Amino acid sequence: MNTITRVSDVMTKQFTLVEGKETLSVGLERMKQSNSRIMIVNKRHDDDEYGFICMRDIADKVLEENKSPERTNLYDIMTKPIVTVKVSMNIRYCARLMSRLNMVLIPVCDENNIIIGVVGFDDIICKGLTPDSTPDLE
Repeated sequence: MNTITRVSDVMTKQFTLVEGKETLSVGLERMKQSNSRIMIVNKRHDDDEYGFICMRDIADKVLEENKSPERTNLYDIMTKPIVTVKVSMNIRYCARLMSRLNMVLIPVCDENNIIIGVVGFDDIICKGLTPDSTPDLE
């Protein structure tokens, strides 16, 4: 019997937490410094929700529309609210959810609904399907 591989086993903790009022140029510099693939826009208060900015958002909403990164606020290009997965989720269900929602990356939350990482198909496949950690794929 194979053990279940959880999102916590394959996720990366590399993401950039930003504030919505920051400009895209500031956010991109912070992404570059932290070597991350996405920006998570922080909640403004407890009843707010996280936002999400990926490279596709930047291409569609800034490059394509010929906007200046220095004058574009992150809240103008973020997706909000976002879908997240729990750190304890089986990677096969995470992969199904990502496929259904046409997502390449998805934020990972702990038990307190705080984002602690991200997981992508590359993480699931490269880390989750290695011979020493083959997940239960029944």
